[in-house]
This record gives sequence, structure tokens and C-alpha cells, in this order.
Amino acid sequence: MVFIVKVPGINGLKSKGCEGAGNAILKVLKEEIFSNESGKDIEFEKLDLEEIHLDNKNVSYSNELIYKNAFESFEEHTKTIFLGGDQSITYSISRAFFDFVQNKNSGKKPCLIVFDAHSDLKAPKNKKIPSHREWLRQLIEDGFPAENILLVGIRNYEKEEYEFIKKKGIKIIPINSLNQDLEGITDAVMEFSSGKELYVSFDIDVIDPAFAPSTGYIEPGGLTSGQAIYLLQRINKIKNLHGIDIVEINSEKDAKNNNLTVKLGAKLLSELL
Repeated sequence: MVFIVKVPGINGLKSKGCEGAGNAILKVLKEEIFSNESGKDIEFEKLDLEEIHLDNKNVSYSNELIYKNAFESFEEHTKTIFLGGDQSITYSISRAFFDFVQNKNSGKKPCLIVFDAHSDLKAPKNKKIPSHREWLRQLIEDGFPAENILLVGIRNYEKEEYEFIKKKGIKIIPINSLNQDLEGITDAVMEFSSGKELYVSFDIDVIDPAFAPSTGYIEPGGLTSGQAIYLLQRINKIKNLHGIDIVEINSEKDAKNNNLTVKLGAKLLSELL
């Protein structure tokens, strides 16, 4: 059974409001979504749920808790879905995933696929507690193999980030490629993870703000909600998928937007069950 963990961590300038997204998503899933697109019934009462209780005033300690709980989840469960929170939580989770794969001694290498409008490769000001704009840079500096990282849907990055991408040989699938050939590019995404241990991070801002307006850094020109659902349906079929996070949904802000972003988050979650 899929294990779902709420991770209400935030560490960013525009992140306040994201800490309640997990509860908001699950509330919609329970009350409004009765089946996913494949026709599978959503039996909410049977879901295996947990929450990591964090103190966002003590980010360093929170990161330690996230790491510890994520590592145990990878050891004990076939697949874990983490509900953020902003994307700073992905650092501790993906670092735990990296260590889990290394300890597993399976001979396979870790693979990270990130759906995001931004690259999150700014140089960290504090390496122990990177923000949601720095987490991926720190993960790579920790030793995660850059050649096994794929950034999907990127459409805005700073000069220093672009130079780091070129230096490290990080692979990118721009948004235009997805719009031109969604099925073919999805095939390529799945092929990228072949023979590796996979973790996926899904920042809601990869989706166009017309469909997901309630996030910190909106970027026009993103995926449609239908494209995002299709991508996650396909990715969920990957046998070596160990975990996925859904982050950067601001549930407080979304109350003014008819809960459109939260409802989409619940819809995406339903497709992963």
C-alpha cells in the first residue's frame, strides 16, 4: 500500500501558507474525489497516513526530522508520497533517498526527476538548511550524481543557475518540448529512469497559473492540468519509483481562488494511489 506523509515544512520568502497544504489536499480527497481517472475507487479510510510534526522556527531541527522519517519510509515502504510544504523539504527527503540507495547496495544508482518552473540551483547561503530555491544545488554538492538528474518544465532560471547546469551536465526538458510531443517526451522521461532507483519531485508551479494559481512564484506558460495528470499517471507505472513529493501549494492563498490549486493537488494525489 502507498504510504502518505504530510511534511508541513517551509523555508522560503513566499512560502507562508504552504504548511497547511497536506491537510487541505487530504480533506478534498476525502470529501470530493471518489475515484481517479482509471476508475479506481478512493477508499480514504484505508489510506496509510502520517505527519511529521515540525517547528518551522527551527528549520535545522525540522530538516533532521524530515531526513530521519523519510529514510525510515524508504526502508519500510515500497512507495511514499510526501505532501509539502514548500520545496525546501525536498532537500532532506532526496538526501535521505540518496543515502538509502547507497546503503541498499543494489548496484543501481539514484535518479531524480524534478518537475518545476525553476531550477532551484542558487548557491546556498547555509548549506545545512538550504531554501526552496537552493535545495537542488546543495544536494548535488553533497554528492548526488548530476548526470542522473532530469529537470522537466523549466522556464525561468538565473545566469548562475544556467552556468551550473552546463558545468554539471544536468539534463533539461523545456516546456516547449512537452507541448510539442507530450507522449514522446514522457517516454523519454521514463527511459531516463530505467535501471535506476527513482525519486520524483513535483512543484505545482510547473503547471500554468491558469490551473494552479496559488503558489509562491508563478510562471506563465506551464503545463495544463490535463498534461500534468497524464505525466503522473505514466510515471506512477514505473516499478522502481520509491517516492514522490507534491510541493509549493499555498492553501491559505487558495481560499481566494476557489481552492483550485488544492483540488488539483488532490486530483494528482488520487492518480498516484
